[in-house]
Amino acid sequence: MSTPHTVLVVGGGAAGNAVTILLRRAGIAVDLIEAKDDWNATAGSGITLQGNALRVLRELGVWERVKESGFGFGSVGITAPDGTVLHVARDIRTGGDDLPATVGMQRPHLQQVLIDAVRASGARVRLGTRATDFEQDADGVTVRFTDGTEARYDLVIAADGLGSATRAAIGITDKPEPTGMAIWRIAAPRPAGVVRTDLAYGGPAYIAGYCPTSDTTLYAYVVEANRDRASIPEESYADEMRRLASAYGGFWPEITAHITDPAKVNYTWFDRLLVEGAWHRGRIVLIGDAAHCCPPTLAQGAALSLEDAWVLARLLTSTRTWDDALLQAYYERRVARVRPVVEASVRIGQWQLDGVRDADVPGLMGRTMTMLRELP
Repeated sequence: MSTPHTVLVVGGGAAGNAVTILLRRAGIAVDLIEAKDDWNATAGSGITLQGNALRVLRELGVWERVKESGFGFGSVGITAPDGTVLHVARDIRTGGDDLPATVGMQRPHLQQVLIDAVRASGARVRLGTRATDFEQDADGVTVRFTDGTEARYDLVIAADGLGSATRAAIGITDKPEPTGMAIWRIAAPRPAGVVRTDLAYGGPAYIAGYCPTSDTTLYAYVVEANRDRASIPEESYADEMRRLASAYGGFWPEITAHITDPAKVNYTWFDRLLVEGAWHRGRIVLIGDAAHCCPPTLAQGAALSLEDAWVLARLLTSTRTWDDALLQAYYERRVARVRPVVEASVRIGQWQLDGVRDADVPGLMGRTMTMLRELP
């Protein structure tokens, strides 16, 4: 009788939680470690989940909770800075016709849904814990932890995000690079008339937008050229975002009135990353932001991470042989889909930075989103 496989998942974000749920469903023993004591349960303002993300969430068995907590819609509006609606386009249903095109959701609520599913799966979870050392051989990985313990696994899945310490520890030197843009975000009450994402181009920001995240909430954002973060005191975050947002009309005055608490405003640079070559070294493999990230110009970051988890779990549960060929197949399958999304997301932002007025943004978006309708 063969010994059951054991897996360590490093990182309890969307990708790490999703792959844990799927592997546990197949009866694989999974330990999940997360560096933060609170499991990121309160982090972030809002998230835009397009259909291909919803497709994976349905596979995880959490779609009904997501649907109840979030706000589904099927179009995006383009407005002038004064709020005048210039065009409304139907969103492509990248998850198929039986799912909404888009669901906006408060990010902490999504995290809690995934946390509950991980807990229910029977995975062993250790919070406030990091891996400090990995020793590999042909059969597995011995991992040492910050609490002084160690354990042995058949596979380590690194889902520890953009600044992945695991990625660096296994000798992958690719690092995220800033694209030149930055974003201010805040969660706020939803004006009754906000029933979709609207994007305003022009004015003091490159983009001013919002996304409904429930019947009563939304998250709003303004995108500008990135600045030295050290030069912006955190206590001025609300003032900075309000200064940019106050130039926009329509629903923006009502939203801007709630930009008062700097602790509720998040400021982040846009980065790009695509690890070239294999996403594994031996029996340690990268998923999610540890392997790739892109600016949110196509709102595909979480979706691509969830897809990674789904594809890797399907490959791992389809065979008893976990070898280099299997992990290389995972990379080749994913990079063919991830690369065009990363490149398109970066290109859209660069067109704005360069002031390209005749850029075919709708065409590029349409081609990319149509590609994502196919199963990953």
